[in-house]
Amino acid sequence: MGTPAPVVPVLHRLHSMPEVELVAALTPPDRPRGRGRQPEPPPVKEAARQLGIPVLQPPNLRGDSIQSQLAELAPEVIVVAAYGRLLPPTVLDLPPRGCLNIHPSLLPRHRGPSPVATAILEGDAATGVSLMLLDEGMDTGPVIARSEVPLDGTETSGELTNRLFDLGGQLLETHLGAWVSGELEEEAQDHGLATVTRKLERADGLIDWNLPAEQLARKCRAFSPWPGLYTEWEGRTLKVLEASAVPYLDPARAPPGRVVASLPPGELNVTTGGGLLTLKRVQLEGRRAVTAEEFVRGYPEIAGASLGPSREIDHPGELRHG
Repeated sequence: MGTPAPVVPVLHRLHSMPEVELVAALTPPDRPRGRGRQPEPPPVKEAARQLGIPVLQPPNLRGDSIQSQLAELAPEVIVVAAYGRLLPPTVLDLPPRGCLNIHPSLLPRHRGPSPVATAILEGDAATGVSLMLLDEGMDTGPVIARSEVPLDGTETSGELTNRLFDLGGQLLETHLGAWVSGELEEEAQDHGLATVTRKLERADGLIDWNLPAEQLARKCRAFSPWPGLYTEWEGRTLKVLEASAVPYLDPARAPPGRVVASLPPGELNVTTGGGLLTLKRVQLEGRRAVTAEEFVRGYPEIAGASLGPSREIDHPGELRHG
């Protein structure tokens, strides 16, 4: 059971294991996309068809029809990787060796739908992937295996997600056979150490320039590729595709969100609630993505401009956990 492109390597790895027979791949229904609103299949569907694996696309797993189909397939174990649908108790109890989920964090830290972005946003020194047994809670089941990944502060969510699911596929290759044969013991999570993430929304990417530059730089990486980090300039959306934080003392106390002059020429440095945010790659609404130097050449009037709202707001992009 899976959906997006980052989990396709998991499917390929399972398919390459001689002891595994893949009886089906489950993925959500095709969704209309683009200007023409043509139905687009999930990446897992396309990959499964190329491998000759039967594909099922129920809107959810609560109906009697899909549950009967699953029962007829008689899976010994179900592997779940970013499927995006809740598994009801009937499905959780169906396979004798349970439903194994690849979760891209070191559980119990960062349960929930946005563990990769949250690890980056909170400046974690390391994250990882957990192979865990699903229960009726949200990522609360026992862990079968873990693998840790150190973070160097340059990763984007997109890059790190790909790396973690590839690592999750390796965990499956190493441990699946032993789990099915009963040679592995699961480890209960310490629920007292749990943190929980929430689903990201488009509004999370709106820049509040009152925040420190270091926090905004983490947001830029955490929200890449979605929802992205963006502000407004002269009534148009300006996407910040790459940025870094630098210390800065402004004797004139320029308000947050002000584009300041800097050396070398061609840089886009913006004042924040603490330090400067250096914009390295940007994209103005209706234009292509360019480097800051290219943008300044095309729009020299941005020097001294104020970007977006600079007032204090209850920013929706803060990822809280508890």
